[in-house]
Amino acid sequence: MSKQLTGECLCGSVKFSVVDSFKAFYQCHCKQCQKLTGSAFASNLFTAPGNIEWICGQVNITNYKHPSREFSKAFCKECGSAVPFMNKNRTSLIVPAGSLNEYLGIQPQANIFISEEACWLKSGLQAESFSGFSD
Repeated sequence: MSKQLTGECLCGSVKFSVVDSFKAFYQCHCKQCQKLTGSAFASNLFTAPGNIEWICGQVNITNYKHPSREFSKAFCKECGSAVPFMNKNRTSLIVPAGSLNEYLGIQPQANIFISEEACWLKSGLQAESFSGFSD
């Protein structure tokens, strides 16, 4: 039996739950995902369209839909955190992996659009590591 996972935005205005039954887990390195996340890639889980229960805060969600490409993003109006959204053709619910509160039963399956990978990603992964913020 799949377990129930909870998720939320950073400020806690938007909360949801999903069943841990994901079809795919991709890390997308395209330039658009870099812009949308402000990071090297987006980590997204794909699941059935109905696999979500909104606990609170749906009124705090806004969407961005690119006018000519097949991508979009939903986020909290208060804190800007990415939250789950339906893909444009409404065949999958896309859940930002970082929005979940518990560990997943699935690991990333693919890194996609690596031809557009951030030039600093590999050197960043080799940089010195600290357990917290370092001055």
